[in-house]
Amino acid sequence: MATASFDSAPGASRALPAIEKAPEVTALSTLPGRKASLVGLTREGIKQALIGIGVPERETRMRVSQIWHWVYVRGARDFAEMTNVGKGLKAQLADHFTLDRPEIVTEQVSRDGTRKWLLRMAPTGAHDHNRGAEIECVYIPGDDRGTLCVSSQVGCTLTCSFCHTGTQRLVRNLSTAEIVAQLVVARDALGDFTGQMPGKDGGEPGRLVTNIVFMGMGEPLYNLDAVIDAIAVMSDQEGLGLSRRRITVSTSGVVPQIERLGLEANAMLAISLHAVRDELRDELVPLNRKYPIEQLLDACRTYPGLSNARRITFEYVMLKGVNDSDADARALVRLLKGIPAKINLIPFNPWPGSKYECSDWERIERFSEFVFNAGYASPVRTPRGRDILAACGQLKSETEKLRARARMMLEEGMGAEAVYADQVD
Repeated sequence: MATASFDSAPGASRALPAIEKAPEVTALSTLPGRKASLVGLTREGIKQALIGIGVPERETRMRVSQIWHWVYVRGARDFAEMTNVGKGLKAQLADHFTLDRPEIVTEQVSRDGTRKWLLRMAPTGAHDHNRGAEIECVYIPGDDRGTLCVSSQVGCTLTCSFCHTGTQRLVRNLSTAEIVAQLVVARDALGDFTGQMPGKDGGEPGRLVTNIVFMGMGEPLYNLDAVIDAIAVMSDQEGLGLSRRRITVSTSGVVPQIERLGLEANAMLAISLHAVRDELRDELVPLNRKYPIEQLLDACRTYPGLSNARRITFEYVMLKGVNDSDADARALVRLLKGIPAKINLIPFNPWPGSKYECSDWERIERFSEFVFNAGYASPVRTPRGRDILAACGQLKSETEKLRARARMMLEEGMGAEAVYADQVD
């Protein structure tokens, strides 16, 4: 797991928000006495699992390939489905392991087709109260792609003031297997494994999940080891088969880890920028107090593999009267000069208690036009899944609110029916 410091910058006593939060727990991989799932493991992870149950090392390469195919190409849910694996080994596997996925606690489908899953991971310690950590991931269908937004942490390390997810505590990092399992769950739910969907004219259908974005809960670069390994599993062409050019990792600017992400993951990079002046970005993205804009952009200019074909995406949330002026647009263009870039303008997704408002649509269009005329692609990201709180910065918030209300009602002697009755309005 990548190490990170959780200190505050000098001057934190001036009522500025903390830069980072420390994780509350370090999870175990599997609870004693509980069978581990092979779903989400790397090739090396499966190999070590096989050696652990007595499979001779000389056989492991073949056995790993067989299991890999059934788990990641066929989406097998039972070892009995593995027709080219011997009966004895299948019995061994069933005795020691499972092919369990995270549990889908709830599934919500937006009016626009966006799907949000609340997933419960397997318990990893006493802190889980035998329930397991809960995270959210989102599937966004499009005309020419299907994008899965995955989480890398339970909660978030950072404290970005405009992001509801950032107001939650950081429980822990997700493991590689827990990250990969989000893609497996999505393919299960969508019928997106080989042989599950009928193809046109008898051919193999196109994938429904074509793109991955690490833009869910958490700061991926504070869990970089797991993220790099997860990308390797997701992009393995003998398994889940995604192109690394269709995998994007978004960071708020953990500068020391950016180069390593490019070298080892070879993923596309997105930067949550949101401001053109350090003074404002210190408020919106407090991590900026550790790694200011100049350092962040220097790291972008040297990002491995950067080219016009592999542009960096700069995300810029549009906040009314805060960062949306013509002067901000001009400054943004000056800052990004010389960096192959695309600028995603994101209408702010409101949440209860936020002090920010979304910029007026006319202002967003003017900002976009200015950036476009300067030579940058500047699409305005259409808000998706707002009605199910699946839009940017909203993940897990409604779930946490419901859980808190449920606890309060139970403490007051109310049953579960009162919790749901309270949601009718």
